[in-house]
Amino acid sequence: MIVVANRLPAKRVRKGRSWVWETSPGGLVSALHPLLRERGGAWVGWDGTSGGRAVKPFDHDGFRIHPVHVTKDELDKFYAGFSNRTLWPLYHDALRAPEFHRRWWWPYVEVNQRYADAAIGIMGKKDTVWVQDYQLQLAPAMIRAKRPGARIGFFLHTPFPPEELFAKMPWRRQVLEGLLGADVIGFQDKLSAMNFIRTAQRFTAAKRHEQGLLYNGRTVIADAFPISIDVSRYQDLAMDPEIVVASERFRAAWDHRPIILGVDRLDYTKGIDIRLRAFEEVLRRGTISAKDAVMIQIAVPTRQSVDDYAELRDTVEQYVGRINGTYAMTDFIAVHYVYRSLPIRELIACYLAADVMMVTPFRDGMNLVAKEYVVTRTRDTGVLVLSEFAGAASELNDALLVNPHDIDGMANMIEHALELDAAERKKRMRALRKRVESHTVHDWSDSFMTRLAGE
Repeated sequence: MIVVANRLPAKRVRKGRSWVWETSPGGLVSALHPLLRERGGAWVGWDGTSGGRAVKPFDHDGFRIHPVHVTKDELDKFYAGFSNRTLWPLYHDALRAPEFHRRWWWPYVEVNQRYADAAIGIMGKKDTVWVQDYQLQLAPAMIRAKRPGARIGFFLHTPFPPEELFAKMPWRRQVLEGLLGADVIGFQDKLSAMNFIRTAQRFTAAKRHEQGLLYNGRTVIADAFPISIDVSRYQDLAMDPEIVVASERFRAAWDHRPIILGVDRLDYTKGIDIRLRAFEEVLRRGTISAKDAVMIQIAVPTRQSVDDYAELRDTVEQYVGRINGTYAMTDFIAVHYVYRSLPIRELIACYLAADVMMVTPFRDGMNLVAKEYVVTRTRDTGVLVLSEFAGAASELNDALLVNPHDIDGMANMIEHALELDAAERKKRMRALRKRVESHTVHDWSDSFMTRLAGE
């Protein structure tokens, strides 16, 4: 089996005077690591550098790593440009206007071909290839062109937009035909799968078929395969005595006030700004004061060189300052804002300490933070407030679902979450936890690979 993804599952870190490769954290790595170790295979991805010489293939943790070298100019155009300023906003309901530039499109084609060539170069006759995410949507057809008999899968971790949005992209046919090179195309939910099927029928020669589409004499399956998390890993951490003690210290540091927690990349799709304004509305109403509850917002830096993200950071920090300036007391802060990534153990301690978890993106393929919070609540305490536009909402319908664009509605839901009686909290959280436990990240990869194998 060969995994083709934007990044490698390992990163170079300095230890003493030498550099070593360490396994990267993250859901995709934890999902596919066991699969590759069990089946044997390779991972093709960017080596994390943009200068100097390309890194040679090497063995890591039971399988082969094949680095792809991408120059700084290509990263600017293929990744920062086409992937994140064209595709990302387009696939997230055009919350920001996508930009369409030919100078970004051609590097996207060239880098996709480089990834495809790297996979082709190591493929055996019976190898299966699994391509990951929106940065590499052309790669399936490129691999198919050289290996027509290969079993090729593709999984899109973001939403797939409605056809009327996708239609705006000048290279819509090329992207669709790139995806149609796969045998199985996986999406986070049924809506995205149907959006793709309708769009492919409109802009390509693909025809509807009971399992998906017929294209160039092949059946292409397009279906939902909702991703999940490594449940046992998170639950083991949640029961680690040191982490439990850290969570208790964390609560004590906030005077045992109810904690409303948000953990997000600082991305305009995540709805952090509206969430803050909703909490501000609760404080304005006087339902609660800063001594009654605290909001803690962890904002993980991302894409800092892109103007939209820099502007969002300024906006969020202005809101935090305004809320604290208006509603904080001399001994009680209203919002505690952290602009950095947290180590996994510190993050789990935050999950354990939080009374209310706010996951309110405007649009999200899945959102694994919601699932991480739920499985760490082994005592079935806490409340999950979840955007109805997150992919996770179709599975986690025992959460308190909210429209993330509705400031008053979200303020009402914060009040409701804080007032919810213990029995109702327990009932909802137990149902949520059982749901996530019944479909782990390993179930996700197994179900996809079973369909790809034609079983």
